[in-house]
Amino acid sequence: MKRDDLYEIQEVGLTPTGMLEPLAWITSPETTRLFDALESEGAEARFVGGCVRDGLAKRTVKDIDIATTATPDEVMALLGKAEIRCIPTGIEHGTITAIVDGIPYEVTTLRVDRETDGRHASVDFTNDWIADARRRDFTFNALSANRAGDVYDPFNGIADLSYGRVCFIGRPADRIAEDYLRILRYFRFHATHGRPPADRDALQACRSNVSHLANLSGERIRDEILKILNAPNPADIVLLMRGERILEQILPEAGEVGRLRALTWLTTRAVTLDSVTLDPLRNLAGLLKPDGGKQSAQGVASRWRLSNRDAARLGDMMEPLGIAPDAPEPVIRQKLYECDTEIFRDRALLEWAKEVSIEARLPRARTQAWIALLELVEHWQQPTFPLTGSDVLELGVSPGPEVGKLLRTVEGWWQEQGFPDDRPACLGRLREITGGLH
Repeated sequence: MKRDDLYEIQEVGLTPTGMLEPLAWITSPETTRLFDALESEGAEARFVGGCVRDGLAKRTVKDIDIATTATPDEVMALLGKAEIRCIPTGIEHGTITAIVDGIPYEVTTLRVDRETDGRHASVDFTNDWIADARRRDFTFNALSANRAGDVYDPFNGIADLSYGRVCFIGRPADRIAEDYLRILRYFRFHATHGRPPADRDALQACRSNVSHLANLSGERIRDEILKILNAPNPADIVLLMRGERILEQILPEAGEVGRLRALTWLTTRAVTLDSVTLDPLRNLAGLLKPDGGKQSAQGVASRWRLSNRDAARLGDMMEPLGIAPDAPEPVIRQKLYECDTEIFRDRALLEWAKEVSIEARLPRARTQAWIALLELVEHWQQPTFPLTGSDVLELGVSPGPEVGKLLRTVEGWWQEQGFPDDRPACLGRLREITGGLH
């Protein structure tokens, strides 16, 4: 029997077929209080989606989503009666955020899609767990579990999760037509939960609908791509996306993946410093064409509506480091003083990754130089120049541009001396320059 046909007739999921361990987020007093409230008048509530999936996979659970047979108005009333704060964050789609002792839970009424346009859906509420599960994207995202940990699996999601299969529920083209973001979600989950090879039918459906990605908002695309770039081995997924013509549609500024692959290896395996970790925004910089510079970064930042901070950081990362890793330490310290520490580290890792992408086995001395450079950055504490404009004025210098010029001259000398914590010495140098006696 074909898998698609199986999904058309499958009506399992009415009884549990798996079990979650009594994890802390299931048994916590806050969760218990919420379930007590939701089920106090006969409605049923279950954990759904990612928390069940990742709980079974023994991964960290970040967000706890709950589905219920109670309508949104009933949920609000039940929570109000239990004195649980609730916020109607998406009430038109049945979603309410419950805040229990500071912990947020998303509570959503079971629903079915009445109408979809590839971006948004109009929904009707239901009490049918199978119907609600059928509208989800992938089999392992359709899992649900009651408060006892009993797992309901209507579409063979547990097995797919176990074997690293990222499988759409039913026919991939049908699920994608409901929301074209599922194209990117397919690659994201293949990066985080999948194993090769990718499903042929899924790839064909993604490729056939690639033009519809142009209709999605930059924010939705940004969020999915940054999650892909936060995966342990994003280069393989990026290559897969390029082969299916996904990448050229959403990120034409992308270059070769060699630097990204090397960067991921450096930040997850080769460098064992606390300050060096996998970073999706840095990985994005590693994926962009190096010759695109800040202009390329600004185009991506604008299209994807990055925050001002992320946009500035992405642009700064596209600039060269400006020194070699084996430069004399005083020169490196001066460069560090002039540059934001985070950006200096980013640029160093990107340039090292570029070298590794060209020559996988660098000379030992070169590798040790890069490591020493990053260790210096790890322990760097930005020194504070001990003089201010008031010190110049007290020597009789008139207010104006000359004050700043004198300070910069002394500051340059102070840097050359190795940033001594010696205010008297700096004052002495200032007096020498001004010729003043004080």
